[in-house]
Amino acid sequence: MKKTLQVIGAVIFCQLSGIIGSVFTTSQIPVWYDTLIKPSFQPPSWLFGPVWVSLYTLMGISVYLIWRMKKSKERTQALWLFGIQLFLNAIWSPIFFGWHQLGLALVVIILMWVFILVTIVRFYKLNKVSSYLLIPYLLWVSFASVLNYSIFILN
Repeated sequence: MKKTLQVIGAVIFCQLSGIIGSVFTTSQIPVWYDTLIKPSFQPPSWLFGPVWVSLYTLMGISVYLIWRMKKSKERTQALWLFGIQLFLNAIWSPIFFGWHQLGLALVVIILMWVFILVTIVRFYKLNKVSSYLLIPYLLWVSFASVLNYSIFILN
């Protein structure tokens, strides 16, 4: 039971990043975002919520697998890397949707992508499954980066 609660806690911790973002996203889609020129490959708005909930769940399970390991310098560094990319994730939506800073958001998402990749590499050395769980996240952020770039260029 204790492990189950810890996994749930880790997932909720990661979901908080999405909750922060949704505060800014939800109010700005009809007011600002819908007025932007978007590329032809823009997915429908309804897709983003389920994708992010799924990704935050995978991230929570992934970080739990690392967190439960015996304390070590490598584990601590891996957790810090995870925390940095999660922080970047949390601030992207306020920058993009809240401040309407498309260029700054692009810089943040590129940094996020780099930290996700480094986290995957570091997690792989500690627990292969935890690193594999982050691959869909890296792929989605890769797509989101191209989308952010395209919207930046078009607007």
